Amino acid sequence: MNKLLLVAGLLSVTSLQASPAISFPDYVQNLKQEARTQGISAATVDASFVDVRFIERAVKNDRNQPEFKLTLDTYLPKAVPEWKVRQAQQLYRKHYALLQQIGEQYGVQPRFIVALWGIETNFGKLTGKYSLISALSTLAYEGRREAFFKKELFAALRIIEQGHATPQTLKGSWAGAMGQVQFMPSSFLAYAVDQDGDGRKDLWHSQADVFASAAYYLQQHGWKGEENWARRVRAPQTLDPAQVGLTVSKPVSEWRALGVVNLDGSSLPAVVQQASLVMPDDKEGRAYLAYDNYKALMGWNRSNYFVVAVGYLADRIVGKS
Repeated sequence: MNKLLLVAGLLSVTSLQASPAISFPDYVQNLKQEARTQGISAATVDASFVDVRFIERAVKNDRNQPEFKLTLDTYLPKAVPEWKVRQAQQLYRKHYALLQQIGEQYGVQPRFIVALWGIETNFGKLTGKYSLISALSTLAYEGRREAFFKKELFAALRIIEQGHATPQTLKGSWAGAMGQVQFMPSSFLAYAVDQDGDGRKDLWHSQADVFASAAYYLQQHGWKGEENWARRVRAPQTLDPAQVGLTVSKPVSEWRALGVVNLDGSSLPAVVQQASLVMPDDKEGRAYLAYDNYKALMGWNRSNYFVVAVGYLADRIVGKS
């Protein structure tokens, strides 16, 4: 059975609201006043909104995100083609010294940092070209998730105020994600790292900052550097469906007792490591025993397809199939 996958992943389409009665320029004036009440300086507010404009494409994309019927077996070759695997392996070797240092500092295996980098922005090539102030102002004005986008807008203004970017250089996707690892502004404030020590958290140009910020995010979401992300398995047809999902966690030894086996039919190890049984499509599709690191990746993007793509690429980087 096919799964309905939202390719954009970040925003689910709900009922559409009519355009606000207030004009966009008047709404921007209200945003500027509210930003001042949030403690953002007049100089930052004035500079940030000089060239603000309504981005019609952002509203169109938000309201009409494309849906495709895919399964993991058809999705993975598109998300992780062979050329991306080869490029990931090359970049892993090229940046290995820096990745190893950051990996040891934050307790995150380097291959997962590279995999996230590759899945999110094709290794920094696709970071987005939209002015974040304009995009977030537009989406707040559109009104469907006004509170969320206003919060992200004020976070973006704080990034400018702190000197990490200028209104002209603060660019990203139409939805507000930015930099080589596509942090939303609030995630930037919480997890971005000035790894190179230049006084700026630069997720656009500093490889050290990019890698360290990704690693710190995972660390803060419970990453375990001594564990893998998941193992692909086969589950018996008679398994109770209530046992499937991230809310159910058991030692691997218990899954073994329930008849779950490795993909090749061999027995699971009799270990006490906790895992959940995940079937992103249905019982006829792929099944994984998901470890805590799988759940940490879900904190980054709550899509099983995204997590499997990252984990699959991470495995391929070091020669695992």
